[in-house]
Amino acid sequence: MTRDTGWFKSSRSSGGSNGCVEVRITDVVRVRDSKNVDGPRFSFTGSAWRAFVSGLRG
Repeated sequence: MTRDTGWFKSSRSSGGSNGCVEVRITDVVRVRDSKNVDGPRFSFTGSAWRAFVSGLRG
């Protein structure tokens, strides 16, 4: 079982930005808009999240 990390905000998110996201890692990785916490959320498997982050770094 994966430990629940709670929601954490991207270090690139700021008060004046429209691109604010939060991530929560449980059995899946969830992503939401930090300015609309009750809005839609995206869910990724661990392997899909790692591939996404790797693509951003590449």
